[in-house]
Amino acid sequence: MQYTSLGNTGLKVSVAGIGCGGHSRIGLSSGKSAVESAAIIRQAVDLGVNFIDTAAAYGTEAIVGRAISEVKREEVVISSKARVCDLDGALHPVEEVVASLDQSLANLGIDCIDVFHLHGVPPRHYDYATEMVVPALLRERDKGKFSYLGITEIPPHDPDHDMLLQMQSGDGDLFGVIMVAYHMLNQSAKDLVFPHALDQGIGVLIMFGVRILFSEPGRLAREVNRLVDAGQLPATLRGEDPLGFLIHDGGAHSVIDAAYRYCRHTAGADVILFGTGSADHLRANVNSILGPPLPAKDVEQLETLFAGLSGIGLDFADGHKK
Repeated sequence: MQYTSLGNTGLKVSVAGIGCGGHSRIGLSSGKSAVESAAIIRQAVDLGVNFIDTAAAYGTEAIVGRAISEVKREEVVISSKARVCDLDGALHPVEEVVASLDQSLANLGIDCIDVFHLHGVPPRHYDYATEMVVPALLRERDKGKFSYLGITEIPPHDPDHDMLLQMQSGDGDLFGVIMVAYHMLNQSAKDLVFPHALDQGIGVLIMFGVRILFSEPGRLAREVNRLVDAGQLPATLRGEDPLGFLIHDGGAHSVIDAAYRYCRHTAGADVILFGTGSADHLRANVNSILGPPLPAKDVEQLETLFAGLSGIGLDFADGHKK
């Protein structure tokens, strides 16, 4: 495993981080039991993955707690989250957010969460989050309930990172960690978010590096063909294998392999989060994240073709809102 520093937090984290939400919810979505899902997390830890991300909304905190009960607390870095509003925009009272933190601690069976995020904050509620919720949470941090405060965007509703741009313009020192959507066809964070994070020492967690855009058969081709029809991509990409140029000797061995490696080797990306529901898939994801950079000519082609796109492949997970 390869490790890095999570911004200026002082946390040493694996560059591959297991995400316990998304489509798989560590196997729960495909019918795995809590015991089986916890075993997947332990297998990830055995591979050197020490960053484990969950949230109250995922319904997986207790499973993470079961998994980490068998390892030394200092061997893992735990990330969890609480919402400041519903997806329809209804605000959560401050006391509910604090209660969510307390419940997360109980679910996880730990005394202190390493990184506690405000979860999926829409731009219109950023002021509420920072002016009302953050002061209350900082008081809880001073009690030892969590170590570092983070914030995550809500990609389907904020494809241009407007919330994080608000943070950059005024309150960047409130948050030591951010979670941002970034992938081969959704590259805007590379210019809009990562330079500021690097300059300010903010830890960056990458979500959506691989989503159904790349993993669902036929989905990528349909999306690229739609963009060709809309005049946003060249007609030469039309077909069943629009990213086939990435697969060659010395390059990637699959589109998913390319997707993880592209994210991993972008300056400013600290931890690449991945979801999984099986041991084989777990090992494949970790191997890709640990792989070498894509050839420079392939990266140049990806960025020439797709740098201008926005909001591509930012789907909510079925049955679970990321």
